[in-house]
Amino acid sequence: MKEIGGYPELEQLISNEYYTGLTALNSARYALAYLIRARGIKKLYLPYWLCESVENICVREGCKTEFYSVDSSFMPCLDSDLEPDSWLYTVNYYGQLDNSVLLDLKNKYKNVIVDNVQAFYRAPAENTDTIYSCRKFFGVPDGAYLATDAVLEEKLPTDISMGRMEHLLGRFEGDSASDYYDVFKKNDKSLYDSDIKYMSRLTHNLLGAIDYESARIAREKNFEVLSDAFDSINPLDIKPVKGPYAYPLYLKNGMNIKKQLAEKRIYIPTLWLNSRVNECESARDFAENILPLPCDRRYGKDDMITVINEVKKCIV
Repeated sequence: MKEIGGYPELEQLISNEYYTGLTALNSARYALAYLIRARGIKKLYLPYWLCESVENICVREGCKTEFYSVDSSFMPCLDSDLEPDSWLYTVNYYGQLDNSVLLDLKNKYKNVIVDNVQAFYRAPAENTDTIYSCRKFFGVPDGAYLATDAVLEEKLPTDISMGRMEHLLGRFEGDSASDYYDVFKKNDKSLYDSDIKYMSRLTHNLLGAIDYESARIAREKNFEVLSDAFDSINPLDIKPVKGPYAYPLYLKNGMNIKKQLAEKRIYIPTLWLNSRVNECESARDFAENILPLPCDRRYGKDDMITVINEVKKCIV
């Protein structure tokens, strides 16, 4: 019998998610697992410069891998065509690959998966399997979207996210991110220890109430301030994008600069310094020396100026 009475629950917020009609799952890594199973993928070509969770999913799913480097425009560098029936996994780093470029890759290699984890606002290229991460852009505990016409013939459970909210609620109430970093990492591990699930009701509810247009505009304004300050010294040719993830500033001695900035409570992530990048000089160079400067809606022009001034102090 349906429960009646008792204390009120979390309200059903407005249902206005940015993407509708896509497959809503619990995590971007499991969106890839979904595709591996649904497409029957036996081998994937992955960039060396990549979150290790992607390779780990391939191992878990019994999918073979081969690695390639990317150039300074973040384009794949492949010596030859793909092996028959294998797939190219393309990362849209910082949203710098527009859909015409992605479609050219698809026309050339046929079997292409686009990782738009850093390009939430980039609509999927036509007829191209595309993966999005929600928690890379918004304060939600988990969640991913998958654009595909592949159907996984498995009965999937729906995820439950209430145990992954502590770090979000703590920071929302005014505590610092560092106070909850260990909780954040624990939550990330809980996702890795999971499996393919549909997006939770809680995450759907939160995503439905976000002001996506306001968030996009704030990101673009902040990105423009950073771009104006650093384009002249940035060896990367960075283009403005819709709702950018971060401004990628390449600076030699990047790891040391990040440490100096952290002392000023400016936290710049390292993407992705793992054992695989040691096999590719350019991948390690990007991992160590590209600073993803934050530009999201939490900040305004004054914050960006603070970041600019502190970065400049490090490179004088």
